[in-house]
Amino acid sequence: MKRSFALPPPLPRAPRAAPPADRRFAGLAALVALLALLALLGPGAARAQQLDLRLLETTDVHMNLLAYDYYEDKPVDSYGLDRTATLIARARAEVRNSLLFDDGDMLQGSPLGDYVARIRPLQPGQLHPAIRVMNALHYDAANIGNHEFNYGLPFLRQALAGSDFPWVDANLVVDDGQGRPASAPPAFTPYVILQRRFVDRSGQAHTLKVGVVGFAPPQVMQWDRENLQGRLQALDIPATARRLVPLMRAAGADIVVVLAHSGLERSAHTPPMAENTVARLAEVPGVTAILFGHSHGEFPGPFFAGYAHVDLTAGSIDGVPATMAGFWGSHLGVIDLVLDKGTDGWRVASAHAELRPVYDRREHRALAAPDPAIARLVQAEHAGTIAAMGVPVTRSTAPLDSYFAQVRDDPSVQVVADAQLAYGRQLLAGTPYAGLPLLSAAAPFKSGARGTGGGGGYTDIPAGPIALRDVASLYVYPNTVKIVRLTGAQVREWLEFAAGAFNRIDPHGPPAQSLLNPAFPSFNFDTLDGVQYAIDLTQPARYDRSGQLVAPDAHRIVGLRWQGRPIDERGYFAIVTNNYRAAGGGNFPGLDGSNIIVNAPEENREALVDYLKTQQPLQPHADGNWHLQPVPGVRLRFVSGAGAIARLAQAPQVRLVRDNGDGSALFELTP
Repeated sequence: MKRSFALPPPLPRAPRAAPPADRRFAGLAALVALLALLALLGPGAARAQQLDLRLLETTDVHMNLLAYDYYEDKPVDSYGLDRTATLIARARAEVRNSLLFDDGDMLQGSPLGDYVARIRPLQPGQLHPAIRVMNALHYDAANIGNHEFNYGLPFLRQALAGSDFPWVDANLVVDDGQGRPASAPPAFTPYVILQRRFVDRSGQAHTLKVGVVGFAPPQVMQWDRENLQGRLQALDIPATARRLVPLMRAAGADIVVVLAHSGLERSAHTPPMAENTVARLAEVPGVTAILFGHSHGEFPGPFFAGYAHVDLTAGSIDGVPATMAGFWGSHLGVIDLVLDKGTDGWRVASAHAELRPVYDRREHRALAAPDPAIARLVQAEHAGTIAAMGVPVTRSTAPLDSYFAQVRDDPSVQVVADAQLAYGRQLLAGTPYAGLPLLSAAAPFKSGARGTGGGGGYTDIPAGPIALRDVASLYVYPNTVKIVRLTGAQVREWLEFAAGAFNRIDPHGPPAQSLLNPAFPSFNFDTLDGVQYAIDLTQPARYDRSGQLVAPDAHRIVGLRWQGRPIDERGYFAIVTNNYRAAGGGNFPGLDGSNIIVNAPEENREALVDYLKTQQPLQPHADGNWHLQPVPGVRLRFVSGAGAIARLAQAPQVRLVRDNGDGSALFELTP
């Protein structure tokens, strides 16, 4: 049964006129009488209007509905919405009043999501398995994340149609061709007013009006350009919140909950249309609580120590309670509000936020068993996904893993680059661009993940059969193939940005220094096959993560060559990549969608499957076209999964320092 919520009014309400003077005096007299009565009744009467409300959050589940690793074909302890469901039941049982929200990126991210969208697409009227689960868990509202658009708008609208709860997004609007997004109609329901009956501490029932508004990163217009161009437009998140929150309050919202599929920025100066804007949202008057996600972090948590205006003990940002509940169902976010009802409505008397994990990383044990009801709801799709992922493609003569893919030219990345080169040659044959030097951009997509139990989140394929599940582990995302044309100078800047994956190494500093920049996602560490180069780690990063040139005199990329000769800075190159990168995803300089010369509809994974079928057997290798320059006197150290210890024989340039005992291990590069 659908629960009560109100859509936003078409126009803001006109301000109310001030009451006549005699009515104001009458109201004052009534207030005095009420206070006198409360004094006679004692302190217990004052507490009768105090209400406890718990807000629960999941985010970035990415279709990990079950605690199951489809890449390795086995159950797991450290994530899965079925495990989070157990925490949800516990958290609800502890309190009288609660609301459950999801903050986006629910529908894409695991082979189960691909199965429902591509292998066995939804039929008309069929419920998406994620919606089936969310309905059963009685979500109150959900936000639309950027990955919801990966399969296209028609699929998204079909999937959301079966929800028993509202989905919200306020900063994506219809592209009406007028070039005025601020006045364009909303593409989705921007906000809702939920009406819920809650019980206060004295047992008295109240109807609380809960405003819920959602936001997605504006960069989705770049990341899913081919799905959204000409259909949607994006608005700035904080500016939209400043406009809508007063309207929600005017429409009767007693509290306002913000669902922000956006990260917590560290900078005090956030530019317009920024991707991560939660600190700015906390400054918007009228916001009661913020549930956020997108960056796969854990708030409150030690990663955010030292951030301005953050109180990790209370779990607040600028005084506003907030949570970010990890990813893949690794955590449940919990915000406890104590609301007092006064003459001017409900106000927050106190608040506290915390995270509840499904897995104890120190003790290496599960803290929540899977709820078997969830497995029953998705049994058919789960079985179908396992069967589909088991289809054989080829055999490999050696293991393929990504444990060291961020520190060396690696076979797991090389095979993707080779597949893209083979496909790119076919696409360019017979075109005016056929004579251009062809390069291939590839990155290690699975190179570790916080929240998956120590050293999880790596590709680890043993020698022997390679099935579709292994292909999905090598190339996680449902990207499509694109070819861009760039100058040699732009190729160099592409690599300079990617070299931000590493910390600056001080040749006169400590004898052991940390190599990898933890704030730089591995999927942005592009390597370019077809050219040869080295990376000088003693130089500062030329670009910051937003793509801004911050060290104009710095050049980490050295010895850049094509076919043994210094690269022609003014000559043109064709580079095979994916739709995310070609459209500007990741903020790489020179990439904004304007230089695409081939717009192929096939997925990069399809190109990889086609290539692997020609390799019978596959003989994994890396051609060594790039390397990190040693820093004399400094040991370059990095953390990877403990599974890498068994693969050291295939990586003579890596030495084990210690096994951390938590599923991860510390390694260093040998001179």
